[in-house]
Amino acid sequence: MQRATTIVRKAAVRPDAVADEVALDHAARSRRSAELTAQGGLAFRLDLDRATTLEDGDAVRLEDGRLVRILAAPQALLAVTAENPIRLTRLAWQLGSNHVQAEMTAEALYVLDDPVVAELIRGQGCTATALQRPFRPEKEAAAHDHSTCGHDHHQHHGHEPHAHEHATHEHHGHDHHGHDHGHGHQHGHAHDHAHDHQHHAHDHGHVHGPGCKHGH
Repeated sequence: MQRATTIVRKAAVRPDAVADEVALDHAARSRRSAELTAQGGLAFRLDLDRATTLEDGDAVRLEDGRLVRILAAPQALLAVTAENPIRLTRLAWQLGSNHVQAEMTAEALYVLDDPVVAELIRGQGCTATALQRPFRPEKEAAAHDHSTCGHDHHQHHGHEPHAHEHATHEHHGHDHHGHDHGHGHQHGHAHDHAHDHQHHAHDHGHVHGPGCKHGH
């Protein structure tokens, strides 16, 4: 069985190289691997490097160089319309929140025919009409790859948390150059520095500890 490993997009498809055509619904056009039989009887195995969506008019190249054109097969859909565009916008937001695939056009919004989705549509005051047509839902946005960002997501605003240099920190209006800040003494940065807090002849050479009665 011939394998098809390469995609040829519609604009590059040469009609004289097309050996057969195969009609596939949206799910089948999104597979990476499958055994298929074209309309003329040509059997082949789709064997792509990664899953992608084949669009109507694209082709896949067989190992012998021949092309098989891809056709978007009609499938059961609901055409959604609303007299009030706000209702349609609200519905589109809810469909997206529920990961329901949808195709948006100037005339209507199209979704797969599903009873649960149909109930949601009518609950939003929109009209759902069943029909058969090819389904071309909007593509999902590509996920952001932080590994290629070039910036470090473990730091915020260019500084490291709790890395303040206390050796020059002014506390209560007096200089703490002699304090040892390796102990569990915590500074509340939200306190009011406006009060007058003076230490007359206070020896800052001691180390604050659990038994320290030095009031801050």
